[in-house]
Amino acid sequence: MLEGRSCVVPGLFSSSCLAENNWSYMKYMPDLEIKNGKRLLDSGNDDDDEPQSRKVNRRLDSCYPGEMDSVVPEIDLDDRRKDFEQVNDCEIVEKVVSFSVQFSAEQSQSEQSMLLSKFVDEHQKKQLQVYDGDSTNSNDEPSDEQKEHHGGDSSDSSSLLPRMNRDSSITCLSRCSRSDYGSLASLNRSFRNIIRSGELYAWRRLNDIIEHWIYFSCALLEWEAYDPIRERWMHLPRMASNECFMCSDKESLAVGTELLVFGRELQSHVIYRYSLLTNSWESGMRMNFPRCLFGSASLGEIAILAGGCDSDGHILDSAELYNSENQTWETLPSMNKPRKMCSGVFMDGKFYVIGGIGGRDSKLLTCGEEYNLQTRTWKEIPNMSPGRSARGQEMPATAEAPPLVAVVNNELYAADYADMEVKKYDKGRKLWVTIGRLPERAASMNGWGLAFRACGSRLIVIGGPRSHGEGFIELNSWVPSEGPPQWNLLARKQSGNFVYNCAVMGC
Repeated sequence: MLEGRSCVVPGLFSSSCLAENNWSYMKYMPDLEIKNGKRLLDSGNDDDDEPQSRKVNRRLDSCYPGEMDSVVPEIDLDDRRKDFEQVNDCEIVEKVVSFSVQFSAEQSQSEQSMLLSKFVDEHQKKQLQVYDGDSTNSNDEPSDEQKEHHGGDSSDSSSLLPRMNRDSSITCLSRCSRSDYGSLASLNRSFRNIIRSGELYAWRRLNDIIEHWIYFSCALLEWEAYDPIRERWMHLPRMASNECFMCSDKESLAVGTELLVFGRELQSHVIYRYSLLTNSWESGMRMNFPRCLFGSASLGEIAILAGGCDSDGHILDSAELYNSENQTWETLPSMNKPRKMCSGVFMDGKFYVIGGIGGRDSKLLTCGEEYNLQTRTWKEIPNMSPGRSARGQEMPATAEAPPLVAVVNNELYAADYADMEVKKYDKGRKLWVTIGRLPERAASMNGWGLAFRACGSRLIVIGGPRSHGEGFIELNSWVPSEGPPQWNLLARKQSGNFVYNCAVMGC
């Protein structure tokens, strides 16, 4: 469903996403022996005739699963042991330096990313991707011997690339695709610390370096991610929640380097937070006024949530601002009208809440409201909701999904699921104009199960056909600056075809 909101419709659609990749979280094993500046696998007991690769697999299996630093491709040691080359961290970092000097002013960001990606790919073919230090002593100071052989690998991340100062090193790393960060973090502790701390993402944000990944769920507790630049699918760890949360309506929101999923457990609302830095979920955050069925949107490291319902079902006019940098909630001034099942967007530096249900009779609202972050005031805007087609006029207000809206280049667009049309909002005349068609295979159930989102400079539609036996999902994209809607198939995946939640993370 659109705007990161889910509708639970048990039994109607398939709810299993098939992962296309296997992932493991690989760490440096403490029994690696260093000789002549090279890491060698400890042979263990002399009487042990177990093949070397089997021992390594056992050690990997014994790693603590809770310490999930980053996602890296799983390596089959039996198949690749012939490609294993003993290379120490000093040699690794020297290679990074040789690539970093190619980050010249004449090269584009994509070319820079490809250079370091090439290094990472070559290195993965030759060396085991493991962390320097296991989960039980990852904060321990390395020994003098380790410092000598690890080419500047220190726990305080004071050195990243030899013969380059720290700021220059971070500048080089910040221009690499974040698809490579998992592999970079596995080189040594210094790289891992700079990525896990979030400092690298803060540097990217200051320099307007943003990549957008699409996160969506076609199964109640399973999340997929898609990198449209690398055309790469990723599978997130499974959420650990109870059955009540699994069956409740849920909203989702990507802000900063976090993915927030809002739902309800037996007696209260709850928030699950996925961190891109640790590739793990945790729960326990609380809003000042817990709610569901709200409108929301993010802008960098902040997000605003407005309206919705409290635990007793009362429609709210309150709003809150979330700061992902310090994980704090700030209560904002109240809106002019209480509303639920509304949508939110940022446009022209202001937050807008659109449509929804409100009033004494719980009727559809055609107005929107604009929140000015500088003056901290709300202003009502008439006719801002795209409304319903004639075919949906007889439906109950709660049967239809909230408005399917998204903003690209400060222009507001809407998806009309009933007439399969794309509309654009005319700010001057304050009305909606039909400009083209939606992808024909993007079916929905009264708007539920279909995602319509902004992804950088393009709009994306995520959905699948509802015909029996077609279990796949499609990601279609259109760049509005290139002309009238012409949808291109961005990706296609075997999956359930009902989108419960969707969010786009830009960092």
